[in-house]
Order: sequence, then C-alpha cells, then structure tokens
Amino acid sequence: MLWLDAGAGRTSVRIDGERIAAVGAGADLGAGARRLDCAGATIEPGAVNAHTHLYSGLAPLGMPAPDVAPQTFLQILERVWWRLDRAIDAAALRASARLYVAEALLAGTTSLCDHHESPAFIEGSLDVLADAADELGARMFVCYGATERNGGLDEARRGLAECGRFARDNRRSRVRAMVGLHASFTVSDATIREAGALARELGTVVHAHVAEAPEDVEDAKRRGHAGPIERLLALEGLPRGSVVAHGVHLDVAEVRRVDAAGLWLVQNPRSNEGNRVGYPASLHASAHVALGTDGWAADMAEEERALVRLATAAGDPEASTGGLARRLADGRRLVGERAGIALAPLAVGSTADVVALERGPSSRARHVVVDGELVVEGGRLVHGDLEAIRGEAREQAARLWARMRGI
Repeated sequence: MLWLDAGAGRTSVRIDGERIAAVGAGADLGAGARRLDCAGATIEPGAVNAHTHLYSGLAPLGMPAPDVAPQTFLQILERVWWRLDRAIDAAALRASARLYVAEALLAGTTSLCDHHESPAFIEGSLDVLADAADELGARMFVCYGATERNGGLDEARRGLAECGRFARDNRRSRVRAMVGLHASFTVSDATIREAGALARELGTVVHAHVAEAPEDVEDAKRRGHAGPIERLLALEGLPRGSVVAHGVHLDVAEVRRVDAAGLWLVQNPRSNEGNRVGYPASLHASAHVALGTDGWAADMAEEERALVRLATAAGDPEASTGGLARRLADGRRLVGERAGIALAPLAVGSTADVVALERGPSSRARHVVVDGELVVEGGRLVHGDLEAIRGEAREQAARLWARMRGI
C-alpha cells in the first residue's frame, strides 16, 4: 500500500494494489501504508501521449541535418525521418526506447501509444519497445506502421505480420498491441484491407497517420476518393476505436465523419508546427481528440502549452471556450477504453496511474505510480539508472548518425 501525502488540507491518495483505495485529506489515509511526501506537488492522474515514435528518441542527441534543406513535408520525410528509420537496428532502437520511456516517466507521462517504423529491423522490433516499457514500468500500446515505400507489398505484409506476431505472443500486462499503417499515401488498397482485417481478428484497432499534409489528401483523390479518411473507411481499414493521428487537412464534415465512425483523433502541435504542415482547425468538430507528440519529448504539459499557443494564433474556437483542456483528459479516455480500465478521475476504484508533479517551465515528477507500482521515487527511476540509460543512448546515437549519413 502507498500513501501519496500532499500535506494538511490538500488532496492525498491511498493506493492498494492496482487501484486507488481512498482520496482525501488527513492522516487516516496513511494507516499501514508506505508514505510518499508530496508536499508542494500536485497529485493527478498520469498523462497520456496518444501518438508518438520512440524510434526518434535519439534525435535530440545530434542527429545530422540533411545536406540540402527540405522545403516540403515530403522532402522532410525523405531527407530526415525516412532516412532515420532506415538506419535503425536493434541496439539503436533499444537505446532510443529506454531513453524515451525514462524521460516520459520523469515528466509524469505514464502511458504511450507508439507508432513504430524501422524497415531494416521489422521482425522483433515491437518486443524491443515493449521490453523498454516493461523494464521501466510504463504503460504502452505498440504497433508497426506497415508501409510499401521501401519494399512494396512484401514490406507492408512483414509489418502487419509483426503486429500480429506481437499481439499473439505478448504476455506483458501493461503493454498491448495495435495494428499500424504508416499513412495511406504509402500503402495500396490491399494493405489497408489487410490491416483492418488483422485488427478485427486480433480484437484490436488500427493506428494510422491521416491527412497530416496535403500530399496525403492529393494521393487519395488520385485514387478516386474524396480524401484519405474516406479511402480508409471505404476499404474497412479503420475498425471502430481506431486511432488516426494529425488530421491537419480534414475539413469539418470529415472530422464529423471520423467521430461518427467511433474513431479517435490525435493532435500533435509541436510536430505539426516543426514540419510546417499547418494547424488542424477542424478538430473542434470531434468529441474524441487526444494529445500526442509525434516523437517529440513526452512532456505533455509542454505539449499542452504549445497547443494553447498555436490554437490561439489560429483562431481555434476551443482556445476561448476551454475545450483544449479536454485533450489530455481524452488521452486517458482513449487508453482506458483500449485497456478496459479507468485512469481518471482520482477516485476510489480508478486504476492507480498517479503522479505527484512539480510544476514549472517543464514538468518534473517527484513520484510516479503505474498500475499501483512505484516506478519513480523522489525524482529518480526505481527500475533504471538514468545516467546509464543516457550513456548508452549517446553511444548508440553516434553509431546511428554514421549509418544515417550513408543512406
């Protein structure tokens, strides 16, 4: 039993097993429990990063710039991110995943929905990601983003097979599988149909990029569809509950169609700004919009600040109504829906993914509990050595950049 003690007159939490047993103020919460000092910190449910890429965890450690600066989104993919993912091997992925998960937990982010690509290392890649989460104590959903952009249909089928293999073999209680599609402009109709069929067979959902940039919309129109969401739905590639990231170039009618189909949208403010793809001005039409980082650091408070700044500049109606505050809460709803648990509010019976956060320019977690287990105590990882993790990351980053330069 754990007692997160915020001090006299402030909300404290008692955890028994995997669930919250009591919420309130007073010493009565502490009887027989291990006390964790939370004075001066805010106790709240753990944050969720609803769309990210752990394979980019080494990028802040000196990733080389392209020889010719990209001018379009497709050039950014081709000259930066698609070169990076082709250079990844098992050792680099392990170091990247461990660093990303460690820093996420230390920022108070307890759940990650990862969308993975490493074309030179497909089979077994999801186990590397899952092992990092399992080792350090995070909750995670993983998938391999099937694509045909390097090796055609065979490459896509290998990606889907990795999703299926992992889903059938996985025994980790906090890690679950989804089925991934990179983006509709990189896959054929056959791959979309196969992804949807596999997700239904496995009892899970599809996680895909949708309408991140105009290229995705233009490709769908060339194929005879009104847009990428219409194509994916027409080909039965998005079972109810599926997760579609970005939606920057969806209009209000398309967002309403996404909502009616029972799908989740994930907004990624810093990434969209960095990739210069625009602001997703129509997402206000959905009641199911979570917040992700698309590979940026999983400090969700920082992502939320970027969301408010960009939404205000874009004239998003939710910037003035308080609707943006739902994004983080909806991430918890998304994960809770997929895992069959309640992650919020702080209430008796809710699953104990709980953090004590020290607020400032960036979030710092003093204590983090995931599924009732203490995984950060006093600002330090319980199951890992942060400096050793960073040391391994620096070593693997140097190797990764050398390979990347040769691609």
